[in-house]
Amino acid sequence: MRRLLRIVRQPFAQPLLAGGWQRAVPFLLAVGTVCVLSGLTIIWAARLTVPYPVYVSELGAAGAPTAAPFAVALLLIAAGGFSVALASGHVRSSHRLLDRWAPAASLGFAALCFVLASQVTCTSYCPVPLVDPKSTLQDLVHTVSAVLGFGAACFAMLQVAFASRLPRVARYSLVSCVAVAAITIVGGLLAIVHVATDLGAWLELIGTTVAVAWIAVYSLALTRVPVAAN
Repeated sequence: MRRLLRIVRQPFAQPLLAGGWQRAVPFLLAVGTVCVLSGLTIIWAARLTVPYPVYVSELGAAGAPTAAPFAVALLLIAAGGFSVALASGHVRSSHRLLDRWAPAASLGFAALCFVLASQVTCTSYCPVPLVDPKSTLQDLVHTVSAVLGFGAACFAMLQVAFASRLPRVARYSLVSCVAVAAITIVGGLLAIVHVATDLGAWLELIGTTVAVAWIAVYSLALTRVPVAAN
């Protein structure tokens, strides 16, 4: 059982996988960086075509003219996040409470959540689940997957903030974690109470930008860290 748990925690430390994984890391990091930045660019381009403030999820709402580009953007971010997750299997948090699993697992889970959010979009105008009577099960699934995705990404940032092998990006990761959590929470609360929703929409977009930019910065930082599978 202990051997099985060790394989799950550090799969790329196993001799059968280590060599191939190490050779693939530079490619995975390059693909991940390009994908997440492309996805973020598409989101901003789509947002700038809308002449009024909208929450990020509204860009992909059923019937919205930006729905198709938004879905592509989320899939690109998910693909990029998963690539970076695969390439960062050697990174561990030095904090005992944050080292239950690797940051790669948190980032990989976030990517899966964004895939679900891209395929199950909210309905028109994105009513807030359980608060707005117009909301549906589809809205609930989309919102939960998006919230879980952001939460997992923030946890990955927190884990990397205490990764001893990445001192240069650690402080940036901690600042990004706090910023994304605070900005998205405030933006979400404004949406729930229907107060200053214009501000809330911009806050959510800024939070999304910070989160996606962190993945790109993390990926670039990993290119300067010697690959070690143990």
